[in-house]
Amino acid sequence: GRNGGEYYTPRPLIKTIVEVVKPQLGNKVYDGAVGSAGFLCEAYDYMRGSKDLTVQEYETLQQRTFYGKEKKSLAYIIGIMNMILHGIEAPNILHTNTLGENISDIQEKDRVDVVLANPPFGGSERAEIQENFPVRTGETAYLFLQHFIKILKKQGRAGVVIKTTFLSNGDAKTLRKEFLEECNLHTILVLPAKVFTAGVQTVVLFFEKGSSTRNIWFYEFKTEKNLGKTNPITEKHLEEFRQLQTVKADSAISWTVSIDDVDKE
Repeated sequence: GRNGGEYYTPRPLIKTIVEVVKPQLGNKVYDGAVGSAGFLCEAYDYMRGSKDLTVQEYETLQQRTFYGKEKKSLAYIIGIMNMILHGIEAPNILHTNTLGENISDIQEKDRVDVVLANPPFGGSERAEIQENFPVRTGETAYLFLQHFIKILKKQGRAGVVIKTTFLSNGDAKTLRKEFLEECNLHTILVLPAKVFTAGVQTVVLFFEKGSSTRNIWFYEFKTEKNLGKTNPITEKHLEEFRQLQTVKADSAISWTVSIDDVDKE
C-alpha cells in the first residue's frame, strides 16, 4: 500500500546486485536494514541454484548463511514471512535497531563476507545514536554505510543502494575519504529517479573491503521511456549493465575514472 516504498527494493534491481556481488556457498550474507528481506531471499535463490548441493551444504545455506536486522515491527514480520515463503526455514533476523549498536563493539566473530542492502535514507538520527559512529551525522544512510564497512570481513564484498548526493555532498566528505581509503569502490551504478516510488535519485555502490580505491567504473542506467508504476524496472533494463560490468567496458553510458585524476574529497 502507501508504505510499500519504505520496505521494498524492485526485485530486478536486487537480482542484478546479487549477480554482481556473487555470494558463494559458505559466505555469511547480511542485511542490516532487512525490510521485506528481498536481498536475502534473492541471494538464497542465487546460491541454491549455483550447484547441486550436498546435505551439509544445504544445511549450511539454511542455518548459517543469512543474517539481518530490522527496526520496524511491520517490516520485521513481512521479512520473516517472506524468507519462510522462499524456503529459508529458520531466518536469522533480529528485531532491533542496527544503528543503536556502537560499531566499536563489532568483533571479528560478528563479521560477514557479503553485505547486500538498501538502507533508509533521509532520516535524522538523534545525537545519542550518532555517538555510536566515528563520523557523526544525522543522515541515516551514512551511519548505515559506516556499520556495513565495519561489519565486513577483509576482502568482504558489498552492494549498497544510497542517495546520489553521497558522491558530492559536503557533509559526507569525511566519510567518503575514509571509505575510499578502506574499501575498493570498483563499480557505481547510477539509477534513474523513478526506480523507487519516492522518486529519490540513487546509486548502487559495489565495493570490497581491505584495499583502497584506484579506479571506479561508472554505468549510467538510462531508458527511453520514464520508469514508473506503468513502466517498472525489469531485468532486461539492466542486462547491458550486467554484461559490461564483468569486464568494466567503456560505452556511451559507461566510463572508468582513476582516483588519481580526481579530488578524493
